[in-house]
Amino acid sequence: MIKPLVKKKFLDHFYHEVKDHVLEDDRSRLNLHIIRILNNQFAIKPLIQELLNYMITFCLSKKEYKSLIEEERYGELAKLAQEQFKDYESNEGEFGELLLYCFLESHLEAPKLLTKMNLKTSHNDYVKGADGVHLLKLSESNYQIVFGESKMYKTFKEGLRNAFSSINNFINHKKNNIHFEINLVNTHFDQEIEDEQTYEEIKRIIFPSAQEDEINTNHAFGIFVGFNLELDPKIKRLPNTDFQDVVRGMVRELVNKEYEFIEKQIEKYDLYGYTFYIYSIPFIDIDKVRKDAIKKLKGEE
Repeated sequence: MIKPLVKKKFLDHFYHEVKDHVLEDDRSRLNLHIIRILNNQFAIKPLIQELLNYMITFCLSKKEYKSLIEEERYGELAKLAQEQFKDYESNEGEFGELLLYCFLESHLEAPKLLTKMNLKTSHNDYVKGADGVHLLKLSESNYQIVFGESKMYKTFKEGLRNAFSSINNFINHKKNNIHFEINLVNTHFDQEIEDEQTYEEIKRIIFPSAQEDEINTNHAFGIFVGFNLELDPKIKRLPNTDFQDVVRGMVRELVNKEYEFIEKQIEKYDLYGYTFYIYSIPFIDIDKVRKDAIKKLKGEE
């Protein structure tokens, strides 16, 4: 089987404030991660430094990545990945997509089958459909194909609302839907597989036979919601330990309030048959963080 390439140490950049909160459907789980706090600020720079490494496997296929490593073309790895990102002025989503990729690989331990970055012919291309596709093994005969949906909004609730709306459209769209995405995976996932035996195993998982009835594969969604956190100036002046306690408690309470809203979105769109893996991170001045992050990832700063 294929393995995740994002190491568990990626999670060391975060306080895991809400751990696998199980929603009402008894399957879906929500995780709240808060970037480590240093001197009353989120330590965003070390996180971006880590993402500079993982953007390579996010943007490149495993075969392309392995080939460059074997040929010792190390200088091209980062350059090829940087060229895939859109310009920071118009890039509203790819920072969140990269974070979702890292969470699905490191926390959920679901390796990627496809990211849309691989399919671009130009850095400013926009590829419709899921933000990425991952494979989650639940047991020897039970699997999920996890489609990615990333949103970065000013509020957690708005991010959730738009994520579930997008998922509903993706499921019910006449053309760019789950069936289209599965066919897309079928066309390209050989770039993530190194040997013929693994390729055939993965193909049986993606297209299980009802007659053989040996493998059960369902669809799930990985959701990332980045949201803005407004802080009163009084909070910013608190001693370091007090600041950390107040901010972590504030964000935890903010996210806890939306459990019922998530369940209502599942009910609204009749999504009971799907499992959702929700990841969330607060940012201070989210628009600036997003643009600055893309600049750094593209090597422009």
